Amino acid sequence: MKTFQRSLSNLDEIHSIELNFRPNLLLCFVSPQFKEIDDALSLLKDKFPEAMIAGCSTSGEILDVSVYDQSIALTAIEFEKTEIRLITEDIEDPEHSHQAGLSIAKKLSGDKLKHIMIFSDGLHVNGAELVRGLRSGVSDKTSVTGGLAGDGSDFAHTFVISNGNISEKKIIGIGFYSDDLKIGCGSKGGWDSFGLERRVTKARSNVLYEIDGQPALALYKTYLGDKAAELPSSGLLFPLSMRDQERELPVVRTILAVNEEDQSLTFAGDIPEGSYVRLMKANINRIIDGAQASAQLCNGKGAGSSLAVLISCVGRRLVLKQLVEEEIEAVRGVLGEQPSITGFYSYGEIAPFEGFSPCQLHNQTMTITTFSE
Repeated sequence: MKTFQRSLSNLDEIHSIELNFRPNLLLCFVSPQFKEIDDALSLLKDKFPEAMIAGCSTSGEILDVSVYDQSIALTAIEFEKTEIRLITEDIEDPEHSHQAGLSIAKKLSGDKLKHIMIFSDGLHVNGAELVRGLRSGVSDKTSVTGGLAGDGSDFAHTFVISNGNISEKKIIGIGFYSDDLKIGCGSKGGWDSFGLERRVTKARSNVLYEIDGQPALALYKTYLGDKAAELPSSGLLFPLSMRDQERELPVVRTILAVNEEDQSLTFAGDIPEGSYVRLMKANINRIIDGAQASAQLCNGKGAGSSLAVLISCVGRRLVLKQLVEEEIEAVRGVLGEQPSITGFYSYGEIAPFEGFSPCQLHNQTMTITTFSE
């Protein structure tokens, strides 16, 4: 397994790339503000005609231990003992998220399927239902990780990259088929819960209408104070911890949109009626510790890895601000100098809680996937 990395800020930097191997996968994590994205992808297709090109838009690009804006984080990979396949699925309506996940799993199914990596539109999908669909279609021997595309803190447009073309309202799945591929997975947060645990009394899918019989948006605003005027982006600083009867561990849910008319909150994943929620707030030291803990979970399976893909929630970046690279450095400190590190800041993360337990949709986590052959 061989890798090459470069942060691209202009087209000339693509022309100057010279490799001594033939990549079969290019991962491209792209700022929505990168002006020449179509030209850049066209150049990459011409330069590496045998490579699949996959990725998505971001809320910040990760390469090595740096975080960039207005760039493309390019990683060229040659898998020597692994076959890869890439498929796409339309997602015109969030109600179809479960079926989209199931369809991806079925299309990628195969005897040697070791891992599926998902990159999804970040605004038109119910991530939790997408994950349920994926889980229902894969065997226990196949791990699933990935993330929802980002758009800074604007929540306006996200896209995925499939075979060098950008598209909105699509989900891509990359299947990795091998007896020799080793995958490590880890996902941890580091946020603090506070206040009373409250019951969800009215919700539909990923839209929350009432908490303890009160309008959800009005109640939520009482916690935000002055920051309520900055919704939905300020909601990234105050996610919800949610548990229901089916989950032993709570998951975190981040706001994607607010509706003043019906006083509802729309989240990246489902909020079932009857579940229990608590507000969360940031603790900078614990967030960085969470990134380190995520890397430690990977090390059991991914020691000596060649590549680490980091997907961290945009809310973490907004909290860490100028300290954002410290969470990447914490990961590097655990994984060592060997693996190439790439990734992006996202609107949602897909990973098991730990090891190879069933995957879940997470928010506000650092999620890491390591690869080695």
